[in-house]
Amino acid sequence: MSENTPYLCEICGKTFTEMILLHRHMCIHTGEKFHCGICGKSFSANSDLTKHLRIHTGEKPFHCDVCGKSFSLNSSLTRHKRLHTGEKPYHCDICDESFSESAKLSRHRRIHTGERFHCDICSKSFSESTKLNRHKRIHTGEKPYHCNFCGKSFSYNNVLTNHKRIHTLERPYHCHFCDKSFLRNSDFTKHVRMHTGEKPFQCDTCGKSFSASSDLTKHRRMHTGEKPFHCDVCGTSFSRSSSLSIHVRMHTGERPFHCDICGKSFTRNSILTNHKRIHTEVNHSLELVT
Repeated sequence: MSENTPYLCEICGKTFTEMILLHRHMCIHTGEKFHCGICGKSFSANSDLTKHLRIHTGEKPFHCDVCGKSFSLNSSLTRHKRLHTGEKPYHCDICDESFSESAKLSRHRRIHTGERFHCDICSKSFSESTKLNRHKRIHTGEKPYHCNFCGKSFSYNNVLTNHKRIHTLERPYHCHFCDKSFLRNSDFTKHVRMHTGEKPFQCDTCGKSFSASSDLTKHRRMHTGEKPFHCDVCGTSFSRSSSLSIHVRMHTGERPFHCDICGKSFTRNSILTNHKRIHTEVNHSLELVT
């Protein structure tokens, strides 16, 4: 113990500059935990609980004085500011590439080392521990992110953010071609490609290109014959989930598409569209007679 570190842990002998740091450290020995009253998650430090609670409340007290964007953590604001300053303080000692965040440097280094994080349930591997933790929620069913409007829970924070826009009606992504707005950046990106004609996803079998990666995935099944969507009633398999949904209606008898003229119902929207032509043709014939 010295004048600079006057606070001593009597259990392990470690010293600290501030009493609050000593109290936080003592939780390691006492096992004291601070519990989130919303999701039950526990923390060894009250400050960590405070940060965690912002996930539920949506509080973002740290503001960028350049662009006005807000953040729940001061460290996130610090990282964000580097977008404006161009600062890249983290350097790779193998290839000298620089990064604005230490996490990005860690991810980059794995290109050189080949390090992977493995799921102990399904053995799938990931280049980042955070991606592994997100993946594990598929197995555990954990949904730590809660909507403070309706109480619905989600496995991922970005999904919660998109969901909240249903309540707030916020559409932050605006198309400068047609002024249409979108809830999600992914939907906005796909839409813009309708205007630009960009098709960055190419099939390596036949060379056909697509504007969305999901469309390429569906197309590839024509070549591979893959049918990953299975009917649990009769076992029939399909290459698209939409085809499975239509098929299942044969078993359930569901007819979700209703004619607003005569009330007749159909299993597919395309059948309803064809059916409506009967009414339009009849009306046209009556107009000719009169």
